[in-house]
Amino acid sequence: MRKIYNHIAFKMGKREAQVAVYIPEGGNWQDIPLSVTDTRLSNIRATGGRTTYYGRLSWDKPSYTIATYFNRVGNGCNLHPSQNRVMSNREAARLQSFPDSFIFQGSKASQYKQIGNAVPPLLARFVSTLIKPYLTSYNFVDLFAGCGGMSEGFSMNGFNLIATNEIDKNIMLTNKYNHSKHTPEQNFILGDITKDDVKSALVNACNGYQIDVIVGGPPCQGFSYAGWRNPNDERNRLFKEFVALVKIIKPKFFIMENVPGILTMRKGEAFKEIVTAFKEIGYFVNNPLKLNAEDFGVPQKRRRVFIIGSTENITIAQPKALFSNEDRTLPHIVTVKEAIGSLPVIEDGGGALELELDLRQPSPYDLLMQGDITFEEFYNLQKENNEKV
Repeated sequence: MRKIYNHIAFKMGKREAQVAVYIPEGGNWQDIPLSVTDTRLSNIRATGGRTTYYGRLSWDKPSYTIATYFNRVGNGCNLHPSQNRVMSNREAARLQSFPDSFIFQGSKASQYKQIGNAVPPLLARFVSTLIKPYLTSYNFVDLFAGCGGMSEGFSMNGFNLIATNEIDKNIMLTNKYNHSKHTPEQNFILGDITKDDVKSALVNACNGYQIDVIVGGPPCQGFSYAGWRNPNDERNRLFKEFVALVKIIKPKFFIMENVPGILTMRKGEAFKEIVTAFKEIGYFVNNPLKLNAEDFGVPQKRRRVFIIGSTENITIAQPKALFSNEDRTLPHIVTVKEAIGSLPVIEDGGGALELELDLRQPSPYDLLMQGDITFEEFYNLQKENNEKV
């Protein structure tokens, strides 16, 4: 019998539970009877809100973007496809492509934030394959690391984590718990990256190593379409701290991850500033890669931008999808059913930190998440399944 961790669902409020029963698989706020109303529903109905509000997942499709409030019914497509509850932390983690061995630490609120803000490991893994052919060693540093989605993906592809930085001590607990097997605990640098002592600690952790890649996703709230999009938000300037450490450590590559809004902020001027800053310290900057996680094995629609630069003029072209529902030569996009259909049934507000997992008929994605097969084996199994349909 296998184990599953963090399979715990937030208990819906009385009002949420009353509303949720009206929403079918794949449905949303439009399925709620007009006789059932409140201020929020009235506003959504009046303005024609997003179809993800009060949404319930579909078994035969990928999920929508997992956000930091996936514990709330009204904030997105967060209801389980068939059980009358919101998705559990482990279900959200699987939809983000975190392996089952990755155990989240800290409070419930912290875990929602960790999972929702993370880079999907399988997406990070794919991005690492784009630069690996140009390297002879694979040491990397992870900045603005969160719980470590980027580190997890790079480690899956044979890269070696040397040092990491995160400002939130609760989030760093998860990162350290899962990744201290890769690098000494003193190389998990907790603190504000704008402070000289934190930058010095990061540089010192790199001493004695050739650092090949610096990765990171500076906080994106100000860039996000869904956020405040405030050009004066100090978080929008944190990329300069990223640039400062790239200048000092001098990796062969840097990879900066962010939301698509970074490309259009201030009519494109913000992105031009980022490119100029890297060029001024001697880096060639590629055209930004616009990626959707579902195209690369993640059972989730999640659009992100990756900015890749190098000390040499190495061009990384926009990659082709690995998964598709249109191209029959490719495996189909991973569905919610394949991702979480095997997980134990739990009640609203139920679940446990550790549960037994009965995998009598595992999907290839189950096997990948359990660590039984490699990504390459998973990919080939998915292609074989396509041919049988």
